[in-house]
Amino acid sequence: MERFTVRTRQRMEFVDITDRVARCIEATGVKEGICMVFVPHTTCGVTINENADPSVPADLIAHTASMVPRHGSYRHTEGNSDAHIKASLFGSSVLVPVTEGRPALGTWQGIFLCEFDGARTRSVWVQVVSAAQPGR
Repeated sequence: MERFTVRTRQRMEFVDITDRVARCIEATGVKEGICMVFVPHTTCGVTINENADPSVPADLIAHTASMVPRHGSYRHTEGNSDAHIKASLFGSSVLVPVTEGRPALGTWQGIFLCEFDGARTRSVWVQVVSAAQPGR
């Protein structure tokens, strides 16, 4: 398994990690298979979405904050209940096909670490599995 860290700077922030995931895939030497990108945190998530227009992540942040406000009638008293909910909505992992040694993403897609309780240093784990080759 490959691993790297991401230092976030804001409480809510989407960080494009596509290139770092691609480097992890390259380091494994796998040409065809699948890649799981996982964040081992309860107030952070990972998603695939548009990375060509910065207003898309900005909209996701703004509307997620609107749907799940920072302050509410939460029972969890650490002050980050909203971050736990947001992380659960986005999820802690994504699966990406690997083709020709690269993540097989759509034209406009990128992989984002979704920070909901920053600023922090976050871990990203990347597990690449090679596709079975018939007859080998």
